[in-house]
Amino acid sequence: MKKNILIIGASSGIGLELAKSLATTHEVYGASRNEGGLAELGVTHFPLDVTGDISFPDGLPEHLHGLVYCPGSINLRPFKMLSTEAFQEDMELNFMGLVRVLKVIMPRMAEGSSMVFFSTVAVGSGMPFHTSVAASKGAIEGFARALAAEYAPKVRVNVIAPSLVDTPLASRLLNNEAKQEKMAQRHPLKRVGKPEDIAAMAAFLLSDQSSWMTGQVLGVDGGISSLNLS
Repeated sequence: MKKNILIIGASSGIGLELAKSLATTHEVYGASRNEGGLAELGVTHFPLDVTGDISFPDGLPEHLHGLVYCPGSINLRPFKMLSTEAFQEDMELNFMGLVRVLKVIMPRMAEGSSMVFFSTVAVGSGMPFHTSVAASKGAIEGFARALAAEYAPKVRVNVIAPSLVDTPLASRLLNNEAKQEKMAQRHPLKRVGKPEDIAAMAAFLLSDQSSWMTGQVLGVDGGISSLNLS
């Protein structure tokens, strides 16, 4: 079945990789601040800033079979150096933007549709300098479980919790070979994530192959959340 899939934050990183993988078999719609290379993929693009007013112009289908919310932040600093405004900004982008999108999109979700949100490994595993991002992504995990319960069986809701992934968002953490090697060695599988690693899980959660899964938080993290090899 050819599905209508809306990807929020589709123009770069994981969102773009997912759009590439789905565009040949589904009708993919991308919403983001910039179009990026979506037109070349045949993806219909809508300009959107999730921190502002949410509206979609004509062209978005009446029924959606999948929604993926990709916007996120990596704001890694000691708690004493984080202002209350920094916490508010992360919450606005990571969580409140999702809420604003869903307020508009929920009426369009079709029977048997699937939603995929993103958390971080740092929610389930305490990590220094992650207080702000862990707080906002932790809100997504609790919200997703409650939403999954409320909308079952019509809409499935699942969350992916990655570790570090080599995307433009993480570029300052991986901008030289020494950093890349250090980050790789932290993971039992001895590498950082690739966008296609996460996009593959998202595609699975959107597919009928995962039709008996909802309310789950799935770690795609190179083993760092559950294995201790020291």
